[in-house]
Amino acid sequence: AMSGTVIPGTPLAVDCWSVRRAGGARLFFLSHMHSDHTVGLSSTWSRPLYCSPLTARLLHRRLQVGAPGPARPPLAAGPAPLTAPAPQVPTRWIRPLEVGQSHVLGGEVTVTLLDSNHCPGSVMFLFEGAFGTILYTGDFRYTSTMQGEPALRGRHIDRLYLDNTHCHPHRALPSRQRATRQAAHVIRTHPQHQVVIGVYSLGKETLLVDLAVEFSTWVVVSPWRLEQMRLLELPDVFTTEEGAGWIRAVDVTEIRWDTLVSWNTLHPTIAILPTGRPVRVTHPNIHPIPYSDHSSFSELCEFVKWLKPCSVIPIVRGGMCQAYFQKYLSSAPQALPDLKIPKPVQESVQQQSKRKERKPMCLLKRAPWHSVPRGVVYESPEEHTEKSEEFTGVKILQQNYCESAFCSKEGCTCHTGKEKGKAELSGEQPGVARAASAVSQAPASDEHFPTRFAEQYLLTPLNVLKQNSSQKFDKLVEDFFRRGEAS
Repeated sequence: AMSGTVIPGTPLAVDCWSVRRAGGARLFFLSHMHSDHTVGLSSTWSRPLYCSPLTARLLHRRLQVGAPGPARPPLAAGPAPLTAPAPQVPTRWIRPLEVGQSHVLGGEVTVTLLDSNHCPGSVMFLFEGAFGTILYTGDFRYTSTMQGEPALRGRHIDRLYLDNTHCHPHRALPSRQRATRQAAHVIRTHPQHQVVIGVYSLGKETLLVDLAVEFSTWVVVSPWRLEQMRLLELPDVFTTEEGAGWIRAVDVTEIRWDTLVSWNTLHPTIAILPTGRPVRVTHPNIHPIPYSDHSSFSELCEFVKWLKPCSVIPIVRGGMCQAYFQKYLSSAPQALPDLKIPKPVQESVQQQSKRKERKPMCLLKRAPWHSVPRGVVYESPEEHTEKSEEFTGVKILQQNYCESAFCSKEGCTCHTGKEKGKAELSGEQPGVARAASAVSQAPASDEHFPTRFAEQYLLTPLNVLKQNSSQKFDKLVEDFFRRGEAS
């Protein structure tokens, strides 16, 4: 399971529905309707949610119908398995965006939705803005036809957030067409058996349709699933009538030892479990088939080699896949945020120069929580959207920092603090690390020091920071103060 991604240095959050963890993000995107990507979505959600039109229809349907119940076979043993509650998002916050078109949000971010070939309604997000160009694949199954996508062809990608579910050289997977043939072969070797196929509430519909056509039979499903098949406008091969067909689709949690025993007391039955993950077989009549809606390792390599991004960031936590793609990365420089001092900061410097001249002081006391700068503040595109919680739950690091980059006071810890700040910025969790770093290095109040310069630097992507030496940063800060004194 995953809990989404807050993209550092941007106002973007994908499949992340915890406002506390999202920090300053204000644009929220849903890649598809699988339950591990909707954790946290509830009736209390009160921000615009951007997704594909089909995902929006599925969301609307969940609001009307509720969560799917498991397709219970006759005389199945044991209690019904629990299903995750459906996300009950208020309708007014669901904002569908057409796939294949570019959309400008908030006047500063352009997003293009692209089919991710994972499940009905699933999309990739191509983000463009002052932060550069970012491609977020979400869950996807690469196909060579993606190379014909106009939005991707010849595009310079600064950051590629990659679905690394099967990112391992030993995790070989056949194409979905070949896996479908394997399933058909298993069925043919059991001509006297009924067939039960375990699937999730969304996905693998193409497999069911192909097998129904191959064997000229109906696929029996639950009433809830039949309504969804009609919403997806799939071929008319599904029915709720028991006995009308000898292939049945059930919830994947139904494929267990006890249900196989129960089914086989009525009629010889085999179960097919289409999945790319290793599984433990508990009954001899359970047949795993390597049918996956995620890209294989070879497909990931082909995709990255073609795209040539500047960096690759794995979406699934705990997976380290960058080393496999290092040779395919572009050597072109990544987008670097503008470090020029903005006009409001220059005006603040001029106001400072008019005040009574005073020596730089060391901050011996941390700023109270309410005076901590919020970093780059992005106004909500919706007039009635609630403000995001800022840095909630982030521990303030108790360090003393000097507000001058060239302070020479005895006992001042600004230089050791600077070194610690660098170490924090190289952590494994950039979103939290940057938030903590921005808080820990904040001055006592806005009137002492214009903060936007530091915020821009702190929100610079990690791989870009590594391209700049500490001497370069010190020089930028020193020039900044000199310009202030000169004015």
